Amino acid sequence: MPDIHYSFCPVCQSDNLQRVFNVKDYTVSGKEFEIIHCNACTARFTQDVPGLDDIGFYYKSEDYISHTNTSKGLINQLYQRVRVRTMKQKAAIIKRHTGLKSGKLLDIGCGTGTFLHTMQQQGWEVAGLEPESDARAIGKEEYGIDARPSHELFSLPPQSFNAVTLWHVLEHVHTLHEYVAQIKNLLATDGYLFIAVPNYTAKDAKVYGSYWAGYDVPRHLYHFSPKAMGQLVQQHGLEIDEMLPMWFDSFYVDMLSSKYKSGKINYISAGLHGLASNINAMGNTKECCSVIYVIKNKATV
Repeated sequence: MPDIHYSFCPVCQSDNLQRVFNVKDYTVSGKEFEIIHCNACTARFTQDVPGLDDIGFYYKSEDYISHTNTSKGLINQLYQRVRVRTMKQKAAIIKRHTGLKSGKLLDIGCGTGTFLHTMQQQGWEVAGLEPESDARAIGKEEYGIDARPSHELFSLPPQSFNAVTLWHVLEHVHTLHEYVAQIKNLLATDGYLFIAVPNYTAKDAKVYGSYWAGYDVPRHLYHFSPKAMGQLVQQHGLEIDEMLPMWFDSFYVDMLSSKYKSGKINYISAGLHGLASNINAMGNTKECCSVIYVIKNKATV
């Protein structure tokens, strides 16, 4: 299957594009991919990415943590410890915005099912979609979560979920607009969509440039700014209600970025860059390393 070459922005369809730089895949292939910027909506995207049938190769790494639950290496050990806390924070966000103590939740790209397990423990009825069969098997073994293949998104009944979550998932989806349209269809009339993605406009992204780990090519097909996310969801009858910071992400991303840039992690430098990025984003979530977009149906306005 040929690689995907865009002559227009996959977010807003503008042809007002410019090249930014090349970014290397440090996780699997060592191959370089071109990053393109849309001057209209400010989205960025990875050019010439593998098609849906071929992208799986680029996820076959023990270091790809959402699919393995690995604790190999200090970075992944720290990630696993922080994840316990962030799962509870995400659960609190879901309940606060939906106003529900229990409800129906769909987690798209659920990985090994850690978040679904957290919500299930808090009384929610959960469903999960995950493209990787190995990750689904781990979720089944560890948590009893019976996640389904991602293509089943389009066979779920309409208006059946109070909350739909995509934690660092939307940037991986090949059929971007089809996914968002179907998610809108699956939301209850007063339901909420929660999307977490890296933010390339953050201070640390500017510091590391092409070494910034948030680009994660070619797995990340798109690189969102807050403006681009707003334009994307508005096209589908959705609206950003609030933007929330993901403070821990800057430290994790900056440790990886430091490793990519110099060949080894400079913990002091990475920590200072992560801290500086967070301080810069205080009071202005639009500049946080990663952002949770709380999105509602316009019908609820």
